[in-house]
Amino acid sequence: MSKYPEYHHQDEFQNRTKKLAEIRELGIEPYPHKFTPTHTALILQQEFNNSEVGHSDDAGAGTTMPVKVAGRLILFRSMGKNTFAHLQDETGKIQVMFNRDLTEVADFHLKGVEGELTPYKFIEKKLDLGDIIGIEGHLFRTQKGELTIFAKQVTLLCKTLLPLADKHGGLADKELRYRKRWLDLISHPDVGMLFRTRSHILQQIRHYFQQNYFLEVETPILQSIYGGAEARPFITKLNALDQDMFLRISLEIPLKKLIVGGMHRIYELGKVFRNEGIDRNHNPEFTLLEAYAAFWDYQDMMDFVEKLFETLSISLYGSTLVPYSPPDGGEMIHIDMKAPWTRMTMKESLKHYGSVDVDKLSDEQMKDMLKKSGHCDLKKLNSLSRGLLIAALFEVIVEPHLIQPHHIYDHPIETTPLCKPHRNPTLREEGLVERFESFIISQEICNAYSELNDPEIQRNLLEQQAKRRDAGDEEASPLDEEFIEAICQGMPPTGGIGIGIDRLIMIMTNSHSIRDVLFFPWMKPLDKEEE
Repeated sequence: MSKYPEYHHQDEFQNRTKKLAEIRELGIEPYPHKFTPTHTALILQQEFNNSEVGHSDDAGAGTTMPVKVAGRLILFRSMGKNTFAHLQDETGKIQVMFNRDLTEVADFHLKGVEGELTPYKFIEKKLDLGDIIGIEGHLFRTQKGELTIFAKQVTLLCKTLLPLADKHGGLADKELRYRKRWLDLISHPDVGMLFRTRSHILQQIRHYFQQNYFLEVETPILQSIYGGAEARPFITKLNALDQDMFLRISLEIPLKKLIVGGMHRIYELGKVFRNEGIDRNHNPEFTLLEAYAAFWDYQDMMDFVEKLFETLSISLYGSTLVPYSPPDGGEMIHIDMKAPWTRMTMKESLKHYGSVDVDKLSDEQMKDMLKKSGHCDLKKLNSLSRGLLIAALFEVIVEPHLIQPHHIYDHPIETTPLCKPHRNPTLREEGLVERFESFIISQEICNAYSELNDPEIQRNLLEQQAKRRDAGDEEASPLDEEFIEAICQGMPPTGGIGIGIDRLIMIMTNSHSIRDVLFFPWMKPLDKEEE
C-alpha cells in the first residue's frame, strides 16, 4: 500500500508536479515570499466602473495608472496573440489579458527545457487553473466593454498541485463542501460573503454591548467542575496535576463570580462544548454569548435582547424585516424583528396555540397527550415531574407555531436550578421562576433569567441536580461548592441571558443548517460513514 494519499497518483497531480520541477529548473521561484497588490478586483470595478477607460484589444489605450493585483487563475482562454483570463481574489474577479510580445514573466531569464520557451509560452504551458499569480499592468476596456488589466508582468506566487473542484460534479455534494471548506470558498464566492456577514454580525453585537456599558471578559475553557447547563461534557486530562478536566458547557458560573466581585455589566462571546447530538441545529462546539447586568431582572433582559435583534436586522437589511425561506421550499416570508416582540407565559402559549389549559389537567392526562404526540421519550416520560411535563407539552404543541419572534416567560422551576423563584407569591407557589426563552422560526434563540442569588435556595437546587447525576443522569452537573461560596459572598439582583450565536446567524442570513454558518462543522469521519 502506498504511503501517499490517493490524489498523489492522479494524472493531474503528476502533471502539475512535473511542471513544478520544470519551473524550478528555469530558475523561477514558484513560492516567493511576498507580493504587494495595490488594488483588489472590487476596488477596480468600483473606481473605474463609469470612468473613461480606453477601448482596445491591443491594450494600447487605457489608463496610465499602474495597477498590481493578485489572485487565483480561474479561467484561461487563448485567442491568437492574446490570452484572456479571469483572476479571482477575496473581493471578486477581474479579467486579465496576456500579450504574446509585451507580457513578461518575473525572473524569467533562461531557455526552457522544451526548446525556446518564451514568457508567453511559459504562461500558456506552465500555468494552470488554480495557480495564484500577481499581475502588474494597466487598465483598458475590450471591444465588448469589459474592464481588463493588460498584464505587463506576471509573477507566479503559488504553483498549485491539485486542480480546482468541478462545481457541477465534485463540489455539488454539500457534505464535501462542508468537509473541504477551502474548496467551497474558492468555488462559491457567496459562501465567503456569508462568513463576512457573520463577522459583521459579531462586530455589531460587540458594538451594541459596548454602547450599553458592558465589558467583554474571558473566562476559562478548561474547568475542574462543569455547570451552568444540562449537558454531557467533554472530558480531558491535565497531566501536570494528574487531574480530570472538562471543556466548559456554559459560561454562566465564572461570569456570576465576576458579578459577585463587582463587575456589574459583563458579557462573553466564546466557544462552549457539549458532548451530545449533531443535527442541523446542533454542533458539539458552538459559539455562545452570555451577558449579566447587576440590578436588572428578566423583564429588562427582554427589552435588551429584542433591541439587539432589531439593531442587527437594520444593520444588515436597512429595516427590521429579515427574509426567511422555509427549508421545505415554501414561500419566502419576512421575520419582523421590530420591538416589542410578542410576549406570553408558557401556560398562556399552550392555551393560545394548543387550546390546552394545563391547570385543568392531571399529570396522567399530560403524559397521555405526550404519548399520543409521538415526540417524547417514553422511557423518560414516567420520571418527569409536573413542571417538566408542562415544558414537554410546550415543546410539542407550541414551538412549531413560534415563527415570528416570541418571548415565552414564567417557566416551571424544574427546568433550571439557577433562576430566581417568581416574585408573585401565587406564581411562586405554583413552582414558576422568572425565566424567558425567545423563539424565532420555531427555534430557541436565547434563554434568560432573573438570576438566583439566594445561597440557601441555590444550594438546595444544586444538591438536587447533583443527586440526579449520581443516579445516572449524564446531563446533570456536579455540586460546585466554590460557586455556592461565591453566592454566599453576596451577588446583587442580576439579569442574565445566553444567546446561541450560530443560530442567530442562521436566522439573520436565511441559512437552514448550522453547518452553513460554521467554517469547519463537525463531520463524521469518512471511514465511519462507509461502515
